Amino acid sequence: MKKKIILFTTFVLLLAAAAFVYFRFYFVFGDGVKAGDLNQITYKGYVWKTYEGRLIQAGFRGSKTGVGAGIESFIFDFSVEDEEVANDLMKCSGKSVELHYKEYLGALPWRGKQKHIVDKIISVSEPQFSSF
Repeated sequence: MKKKIILFTTFVLLLAAAAFVYFRFYFVFGDGVKAGDLNQITYKGYVWKTYEGRLIQAGFRGSKTGVGAGIESFIFDFSVEDEEVANDLMKCSGKSVELHYKEYLGALPWRGKQKHIVDKIISVSEPQFSSF
């Protein structure tokens, strides 16, 4: 009887650990599209080399008092698993891009540093500059 309880408890703990790992690192929590100017894409790492990128999104910042509103940049850091997508992004540095990404709850060292993984490039265009 005691052996059955230990076996059952071990099975439940292993099942709970597997569910935790799946939902934390492999379950796609969300996916979407980000647009902005591609700032950088690098291939780096000590043990696992991964592609890491940064997208700069320009936006307007409002003011609660109505005075002092201005332009603010938002930074979107991401990783890329697919080498072909990463190589295409390396050719787009400084351009405006739309990227499709998947969001995970946790990062894995061999997948990249970030929780956001870019899996495809939707569009590429020259950046839009406006004169003031």
